[in-house]
Amino acid sequence: MRRRAPLYALSAADTISLAGNAVAQIAIPWYVLTTTGSATLTALVVFFNFLPIVLAAFFGGVVVDRLGFRASSIVADLASSAAVAAIPLLDVTIGIEIWQLMALVFVGALLDAPGATARAALLPDAVELAGVRMERASGIRSGIQQAAFLVGAPLGGVLVAAFGATAALWIDATSFLFSAALVAALVPRPHADVDRSASDSRFLAELSEGLRFIWQRPLVRAVVFMVLVTNLIEAPGSVVLAVFAREEYGTAADFGLLVGVLGGGALAGALAYSAVGHRFPRRRTFLVCFSGVPVGYLALAAQPSLAVAIAALALAGFAAGPINPLLFTVMTEIVPTELRGRVFGAVRGGAWAAIPLGILLGGAVVAGIGAPATFLVMGILLAAVVGYGFFNRTFRELDVASDSRSELV
Repeated sequence: MRRRAPLYALSAADTISLAGNAVAQIAIPWYVLTTTGSATLTALVVFFNFLPIVLAAFFGGVVVDRLGFRASSIVADLASSAAVAAIPLLDVTIGIEIWQLMALVFVGALLDAPGATARAALLPDAVELAGVRMERASGIRSGIQQAAFLVGAPLGGVLVAAFGATAALWIDATSFLFSAALVAALVPRPHADVDRSASDSRFLAELSEGLRFIWQRPLVRAVVFMVLVTNLIEAPGSVVLAVFAREEYGTAADFGLLVGVLGGGALAGALAYSAVGHRFPRRRTFLVCFSGVPVGYLALAAQPSLAVAIAALALAGFAAGPINPLLFTVMTEIVPTELRGRVFGAVRGGAWAAIPLGILLGGAVVAGIGAPATFLVMGILLAAVVGYGFFNRTFRELDVASDSRSELV
């Protein structure tokens, strides 16, 4: 039990922190949409939530490697809690303007990203200590991330409807404190977590070392490119779904329910991968699962009833569930411990780089052609990207059985 305590603590920290973030992802867009009535402004606020994630993931990896995985996780959570708590605090005291909300959303996300990278970097050592299969651990980890939406998104919708959008953000601020406490109390510093704070290496030199590692591996480049493009297409999903739910069904609770169902389907898919994923070829699993994602968007384009929309999003979520744990398993096989912060952060930053642009474009598109037509465009483009994956020979490297990192080079 003591050997598995760090793994359980990391899992719990992720659950609590991500559930709080799910509440914020419902509360903030809904607040802006109902306050201003503008889909464009709503998209702009969501943009300021994702842009710093890309920047902090890309550049913060070096800081995570230098400061240490455990210390980075704790410090990032405490700082994020303070930034998020400032939003409802301002709202109940002197009031909050949209530009102030954007600034605080930016700061909160900027501080949150290194913490997420640090917890990901801590996971392989916790898994090794616990003596469990990496496929199982990464599937459970991804399932936890999806469970956060399953619980947090509907909870966010209910809290927003009952107490107001900014008041619901106290949940997010508190969640960061619990996450920091769990890591501080139960997760030891990894034996290979070298203190680099006194290193003579320059920041940009260390960042370049991580980028070279990525560039020299065709499989990693192909994965980052495919995920970057799909993220560009799917980036406006939360904005479009908020507009769609308001126009078709009417309440924040319905919006939260749809987001929660999507997360619930992904949770089931991730747990299925955790249980049996190691038995299936990686390439086939990756591409078949990707093929199911466009189904949800194409179904919403037909403006279905709420029950049909729930079923379509559950199916799309289930198909998406195994993708991230599969890719994370591959990354843990090929990335050396001393490069985890930089490589994990750069891969996340590269994969998410298109999200801010996609959010802005999506906000303009949905304002121009409406939510159903936007979902149709998103579904068609995603199907085209999946076709690219089937014809890219590089993805065959996913099926390489590797006991050493070099075999996937």
